[in-house]
Amino acid sequence: MTGLSGAGKASTLRVLEDLGYEAVDNPPLRLMEDMVLRGERPAAVGVDTRSRGFDPDEVLATLSRLKRNPALRVELVFVQADEASLLRRFTETRRRHPLAPTSRVSDGVVAEMRLTAVLRDAADLVLDTTDLALPMLRRIIEQRFSGNAAADAGMTVSLLSFAYPAGLPREAELVFDARFLRNPHYDPILRPRTGLDPDVAAYVEADPDFVAFIDKVTELLALLLPRFVQEGKKYASVAIGCTGGRHRSVHIVQLLAERLRRMQPEADSQGLWRVVVAHRELMRVQVDSAARNVGAHIEGLRAGTAGPPAIPGTGGLTETP
Repeated sequence: MTGLSGAGKASTLRVLEDLGYEAVDNPPLRLMEDMVLRGERPAAVGVDTRSRGFDPDEVLATLSRLKRNPALRVELVFVQADEASLLRRFTETRRRHPLAPTSRVSDGVVAEMRLTAVLRDAADLVLDTTDLALPMLRRIIEQRFSGNAAADAGMTVSLLSFAYPAGLPREAELVFDARFLRNPHYDPILRPRTGLDPDVAAYVEADPDFVAFIDKVTELLALLLPRFVQEGKKYASVAIGCTGGRHRSVHIVQLLAERLRRMQPEADSQGLWRVVVAHRELMRVQVDSAARNVGAHIEGLRAGTAGPPAIPGTGGLTETP
């Protein structure tokens, strides 16, 4: 586990520790290989510019040696965020950047981006936390590294719905635009619902071009995913966007998840992939609602009238095994 200071590497390591990994942050680089080989549990090792003897080339050389061991499954995870987000986080916490202890934080951020670029390019999984809420980060890590056989057996395909006005998902490798389809937002009955609702799904599918669109996207993924697996790719991210990220994109993601699960070459264990689904805007609504409920609970405590806070579920995140 490596990445940029302030991007969330420590939070990611804590999630892995909760999953049963032996999490070690910033050991001396020369000890990392021996630590992994002698460990009795799966290991999550954090390495970054604060590590003693940090050298990106040496990190890659160590990983290369470990990957040659058939008893090990080794992956490199790189955690990043954009420069503006990193600067804001350092300002909020009033911390100094490890590469700029006596100068501007921005100088350290730029220097670290350059220094670690080779690790980002070599990473099996890049997590961009710029717009990623902590619950969604936790869910991604849990789905990818939960330690079950399905997660270990091949590639993870992440399907994500999103709203274009809120920005493109930074982790997306393939992006499809569904804004041309008829929009349930303009139906007053369907507007408050989501793409998880059968009536919304039927409305979207009634568009004359829906079948051609979903079939073409499925055909493209049917071509690409087996090749990704052959190349040893461990993670593929596919994003579907619409205007609000609540109706069309949500339904299309759900339908694609069903299709991708069915198209797996079951006879070939090397051809397996695991499909995980996330609905970014639905998750943001749930996080905002949870924050409002907790805020109301705190106000109630001050007034002496509070009951337990109501925390919404996680319906915006699902998994297809």
